[in-house]
Amino acid sequence: MTRPTLPSPRPRLVRGGSALLRRLGGRVRSIELLFVLVAIAIGMGAGVLTVVQGALARTLQHLLYDLPDHLRLSGAPPLGWAQLLVLPVGGVTLVLFNRLVGARRRSLVDAVEANALHGGRMSASDSLIVSGQTIVSNGFGASVGLEAAYAQLGGLIASAAARALNLRRIDIRTLVGAGAGGAIAAAFGAPIAGAFYAFEVVIGAYTPAAVAPVVAAALAGAQTAQRLGAIPYIVHVETGPAIHTLGYLLYGGLGVSCALLGIVLMHAVAQVEMRSRALLPGWGRPILGGVGLAGLAALSPQVLSAGHSALHLDMTIALPLAFLAAMLLLKALASIVSLGFGFRGGLFFASLFLGTLVGHLYAGALAWVAGESILNVGNAAMVGMAAFAVAVVGAPFTMTMLVLEATGNFSLTGAVLAASLVSSTIVRQLFGYSFSTWRLHLRGETIRSARDVGWVKALTAGRMMRRAPNLVAADMTVAEFRRRFPLGSTSRVVLVDQADRYAGIVPTVAAHGDTVATDAAVATLAEARDEALPPETDIVAVMARFDAAQRDELAVIDGQAQVLGILTEAHVRRRYAEELEKAQRELFGEA
Repeated sequence: MTRPTLPSPRPRLVRGGSALLRRLGGRVRSIELLFVLVAIAIGMGAGVLTVVQGALARTLQHLLYDLPDHLRLSGAPPLGWAQLLVLPVGGVTLVLFNRLVGARRRSLVDAVEANALHGGRMSASDSLIVSGQTIVSNGFGASVGLEAAYAQLGGLIASAAARALNLRRIDIRTLVGAGAGGAIAAAFGAPIAGAFYAFEVVIGAYTPAAVAPVVAAALAGAQTAQRLGAIPYIVHVETGPAIHTLGYLLYGGLGVSCALLGIVLMHAVAQVEMRSRALLPGWGRPILGGVGLAGLAALSPQVLSAGHSALHLDMTIALPLAFLAAMLLLKALASIVSLGFGFRGGLFFASLFLGTLVGHLYAGALAWVAGESILNVGNAAMVGMAAFAVAVVGAPFTMTMLVLEATGNFSLTGAVLAASLVSSTIVRQLFGYSFSTWRLHLRGETIRSARDVGWVKALTAGRMMRRAPNLVAADMTVAEFRRRFPLGSTSRVVLVDQADRYAGIVPTVAAHGDTVATDAAVATLAEARDEALPPETDIVAVMARFDAAQRDELAVIDGQAQVLGILTEAHVRRRYAEELEKAQRELFGEA
């Protein structure tokens, strides 16, 4: 006799675990202290992942370039030809990695895009691919930073935890910001800057409900990295002299210079990327980019990697202006080549390095014109560092807090804030994007920040329309129309032709007019024959179509002009107002 097969206990265990997580998620949603504790755990996890990724990239650099333990790549002595060959080999390695993981088949969603368009939902595979690409690119010496990988995995663990707990959309977005902020805080040893990074770059707004969890996660990330022995990226400089009115005005001019140079850099990256995509096969871009980087590195190793050692060297040693100008040009070219030819990474730290060079040059140029020193070179370098990074990254308070945590100089911080705001204002006016959102814009997205616009994309004409509207043949007579639709029965009727394609809308009252011939076809009364909405049109575009058409209602049709439903302007405006009010309540923690 066959013994019956007993059901496996694993599904029941899984179901029990899921139920437990849902119950815990309900408590987390309703008890703010528990939510903060979850954010702290996420910040600690982000700190650990930041340390691990940084260690992997540095180990790769030390092995490939045979560097001493105390030295980083951008501070290395001149490289030999065998070491320069590492860069094109890095391009080959990146190509192989991309083919192995299938990265070429889709666009990878980062934390900013996830929070703006997807309610904070991040893909584990996308995030691991981004991290791998960035570690390979940085580890082989490309002029990119690891900050994108840090924020990516910090956001990923937050997104995964929030989804496991079945949290609300606003909670997921907050925790993704907290995870990314914790990662940046761990990298720079700067929890305040990490918290502001979360607000300005990843969440897109300063929300009262998010202050406690984001700050707690940033503190946890910084402390975790410190306990693990990680050396932070933060730049420690000696306190310079107090800054007075003239200094603020001059540093405002430095902010203008940084804004214009930042715009040029972002445009150059985009142009090189588009041209290289058009002229080269996908596999050839990183390889040729590696060859170009080898040529630049032969002139100076300071152009390689993110530039941590190079920044420290150039901040502590008095250097000729000609050398600084050459380094500014070479580092900018290396960043353009790296990102334009397919290496993965960010411009966060590279923009800090470039900014210190701009600040040095600005102070030196003023001294040359005036015949005497006007600005302290160290102060100018710190102001330039923040203002240039603001132009590229788009986070004025993040960079201001980074300088404050590095120097403890409140007078300098005021000048940094002034220059950063000048830089941010000019970039918004003349360019309108940070580097991350500019790359998304080139890909076809319209977002300008991480502010949540996913609900706009999700609220489409197809979701809002009233299905199964009244449909009649366009050749029906007015008399028959009046019989079927007396006054008061409906406000409008949709017409279709003999092939059941959309043929216009007839207001019922128009068919009952005294001057209308009863034997005429009702199609003679049709309105909006050439105005209709595809079902995928989002609510903002729908409202724009209503404004342009000057109609109270529009039909929703598919690609074959078959009628799917009808949509009224009043309903669309009401739904938009409801969603805005809901988003506002969530923003202030009232939902």
